[in-house]
Amino acid sequence: MTINDNKIIFGHSPDADDAFMFYAMEKKYIEIPGYSIAHHMEDIESLNVLAATGKLPVTAISAARYPDVAEHYRIMSCGSSIGRNYGPMVVSVDPMTEADLECKRVAVPGRFTTSWLLFQIFGPKNCEPVFVDFDDVGPAVEEGRADVGILLHEGQILYEKLGFHGIMSLGEKWHEATALPIPLGVDLVSRHIGSELAQTIADASLASINYARAHEDDALEYALGFGRGIDPEDGKKFVRMYVNEDTVDMGEEGREALNKLFGMAVERGILKEMPELDIVQAD
Repeated sequence: MTINDNKIIFGHSPDADDAFMFYAMEKKYIEIPGYSIAHHMEDIESLNVLAATGKLPVTAISAARYPDVAEHYRIMSCGSSIGRNYGPMVVSVDPMTEADLECKRVAVPGRFTTSWLLFQIFGPKNCEPVFVDFDDVGPAVEEGRADVGILLHEGQILYEKLGFHGIMSLGEKWHEATALPIPLGVDLVSRHIGSELAQTIADASLASINYARAHEDDALEYALGFGRGIDPEDGKKFVRMYVNEDTVDMGEEGREALNKLFGMAVERGILKEMPELDIVQAD
């Protein structure tokens, strides 16, 4: 992979939390000397698939996808989507218990998402996944194409307003089992561009996150343009959930959580072997 025309392309989702983190770069308050910055915006599962090609210099992916793309990328210490005792929500139209999940069809927002890995770890083993786009999870459940669904993004906090019943919080299940933060997504930088530029990109990413947090009102106003109609208070809550101190620096707990996630996947035969965590520490 090479960078053409001195342009660095950042792959990320068109969601409020990612938009918040890139606000300062988009508005050119934070720049990378000698390079222009462009954005490649797709849903996270599309980015998960694209990451296997190694084409993007920088990209967000689901944490569960990293073992498959580690040959192309290193993890940045900043930019991660990490929750503490909250995360993807398993929902249904009619009230259910966790015991009722046996043999159900589950609408899953992507084969490579961390939400699906977590469901495989904590849910029944005899469920049938129905892989759909993340914004089709709710309709799939409502229309009967699936019995239950796993909601991401704003759906995690808005599911009751959307008319769904919560069955299982995968974030709470993770916290009960590990007492660790839950690593849902990570930001990667290509290992093919050289360590000096990788460090510069990581440092600029951290500066952009810190700028947005220091200028929250302006950054939120920009970010909520990507919130799919979410009201400002819910949008602020969502952004603060996933742009937090762990986003600034995953720290030792974040590293431990990633190793725990991959270790549990290996124990259950979902993953063949543990990947080596290769992390660029942003300053």
